[in-house]
Amino acid sequence: MSRAARLLDLLQVLRRHRLPVSGRELAGTLGISLRTLYRDIATLQSQGARIEGEPGVGYVLRPGFTLPPLMFSTEEIEALALGARWVAKRSDARLGQAAVNALAKIGAVLPPGLRDEIDGTPLLIGPSSAGVTDQVDLALVRQAIRAECKLRIEYRDEKGVASTRVIWPFALGFFDSVRILMSWCELRGDFRHFRTDRIAALEAGERYPRRRHALLQEWRQLQRERLGQDAHTAAGN
Repeated sequence: MSRAARLLDLLQVLRRHRLPVSGRELAGTLGISLRTLYRDIATLQSQGARIEGEPGVGYVLRPGFTLPPLMFSTEEIEALALGARWVAKRSDARLGQAAVNALAKIGAVLPPGLRDEIDGTPLLIGPSSAGVTDQVDLALVRQAIRAECKLRIEYRDEKGVASTRVIWPFALGFFDSVRILMSWCELRGDFRHFRTDRIAALEAGERYPRRRHALLQEWRQLQRERLGQDAHTAAGN
């Protein structure tokens, strides 16, 4: 691997970490010695990269450093193209168009040879097994999630029973044949999952009292605990 490629890899690794990461961990990830890592960090700092930290404490890349022109491997381009095409076909119209636009922007700044890789990737998205029809605009749902706003929804469960809920939406899951809104439900006083195609109407309200990231972390922890319990039960049987 060339030194230039190694420096780019170091930047990419640092970009994945919001908190300081130790030099030993960075060196292990990149497969280089600590001495080489320290030298590479000093080189990037001299070129304007806002890398803060020191040996024994850890390093973090602060926002504001512009990376060199985009360069991707063939597999990275295939992953980007496949992901964007999946979103374009499996999400709502506005998010799908955003995926198409994002891929076009990436292609516009790539060298001509790599740009051709996007257009000619052999990885395709097949038709969905079942169509999903939403009665509400998912753009409003995504906006409420970003703004941490409550939603008042009119909902029908799988048996067709209608209810009115006030929920704190914090995540939206996209599956092949259904979309799931993860929320805290004030009526149940617990986390609940709502299929978006069963939401008949919605209205945004005031901000909910907790942070979205905190709700998401708590929900993820509960999912891990439930998976662990299921695995333990299965092992016991």
